[in-house]
Amino acid sequence: MSRQRKFPTQCIHAGETVDPATGGVMPAIHTSTTYEYERFGVPREHLYTRASNPTRDALERCIAELEGGERALAYASGQAATSAVLDLLDAGAHVIVPQDFYAGTCRLLTQVRSRTSGLSISSVDCTDLDQLAAAIRPETRLIWLESPTNPRLRIIDVAAVVALARERGILVCIDNTFATPCLQRPLEWGVDIVMHSATKYMGGHSDVLGGINVTRDQALGRKLAGLRSASGGVLGPFDAYLALRGIKTLALRMERHCANALGLAQWLSTDSRVAEVIYPGLPDHPQHALARRQMSAFGAIIGLRLRAGEPGVGPFLDRLELFALAESLGGVESLVGHPATMSHSAVTAEQARAMGVTPDLIRLSVGIEDIDDLKADLDQALSWR
Repeated sequence: MSRQRKFPTQCIHAGETVDPATGGVMPAIHTSTTYEYERFGVPREHLYTRASNPTRDALERCIAELEGGERALAYASGQAATSAVLDLLDAGAHVIVPQDFYAGTCRLLTQVRSRTSGLSISSVDCTDLDQLAAAIRPETRLIWLESPTNPRLRIIDVAAVVALARERGILVCIDNTFATPCLQRPLEWGVDIVMHSATKYMGGHSDVLGGINVTRDQALGRKLAGLRSASGGVLGPFDAYLALRGIKTLALRMERHCANALGLAQWLSTDSRVAEVIYPGLPDHPQHALARRQMSAFGAIIGLRLRAGEPGVGPFLDRLELFALAESLGGVESLVGHPATMSHSAVTAEQARAMGVTPDLIRLSVGIEDIDDLKADLDQALSWR
């Protein structure tokens, strides 16, 4: 087929995942950890599952195609994928990160790798290119991005950051979990590595833990593959199968996720009981114009602050029925989180202030339920006394 397939079609067919042995339209779950040689000195394609596995390979081919990359590697968690990127750095390297980003990444960098690898970390407002350029040092080896950021949903001009980094030989990696390749494909802007927590929208059903790295060139992919085989944080075949199953409906789910989130954000922004709605799809978002240019839709995460006394964060969270109070995001079901005590509870008070994580900040992960039901749930929780 010569014409370029559209993204929804790619979600179904990317990576040629039909089982070549049986013709099964979904790949088999290959649980074997080791593979017999054809004869002495002649190995087969797979030797040992830490290095490669047919089910995991199918997932990696699929995601590489969806992101427009040369190589994808699947890991046991998003944190394992992040750790693999940091394994590319020599001891003593300098890393630049956004002011607000996932607290797990922040903790890994500032509490672990700063001690074990001597990494130095600079947290800057990456929406300000002058501030970002001023933070670059001779030993800067990585700029780690999120866009939208977690939890404040700031939008970073990724292509501009890449141009800044490229002339200085600095690696750029972006956590694309919130957007997925459905909404933006950063490799096309020159990003070196795209990282995903496959636990979120890729799997999509809150039943798989996994991480993904996708590289723009094969050489970097081979380097990451060697590091992964050495460190061992690979994704198992059952989880790889679940992630592949989830990706089949990624385009459909993201369409509904984004439509629901935009509708709820617009509705909440007119509610007198709500003090602030943070969503890139609203015209008053500081980077709304950039989001329109950089993304095909605005995602499914909403930041929320209630007006004082209306009715209070704790009662509001406890009153919700459809929005489950739970960690994580990106599943078909709607979730609500309180970053200060949940996703970002492990950061220091100083880091929380820099990230804009205040006790009144609420994060909605909007699911694919009927939007009228979601509105009704939020309305009754806001009305409770």
